[in-house]
Amino acid sequence: MSDKLPLFLPQSPMRAKALEIFLLSKNISKYFVEQMATLDKNGLEHKSIYFTGDIVQQSSSLFPEIINAEEKIYSEDKYKHIASVKQLTHSLYKNCLLLEKSVPHNGKEFLQLLQNELKRFRKLQRIWRLTL
Repeated sequence: MSDKLPLFLPQSPMRAKALEIFLLSKNISKYFVEQMATLDKNGLEHKSIYFTGDIVQQSSSLFPEIINAEEKIYSEDKYKHIASVKQLTHSLYKNCLLLEKSVPHNGKEFLQLLQNELKRFRKLQRIWRLTL
């Protein structure tokens, strides 16, 4: 039996779901930015356009935090990253709710799709925390 690790290690379900959430967030943000990019009658931008950037930033931070939690040796370090993943997930969900309240009717179903994925991610996260 070989003591070398294979060159390709399969991704954990958490990593795969985090990547899926990031891609979904990025596409949703792009869709809403195109809708909200126009200025209103007063020459002001849509006040909720920044939530689109927040969901992308938070979802992009999930993947590295998951990797850090899985690769740390000491449990204290793992728990810091696990707490960060939990906090990012919570913030991401809250920003989805805020964005959903402020966007026009077009596209709300995309936010609901992201919220459903985040709910699945939270369930997966509970199991993941126990395995670390």
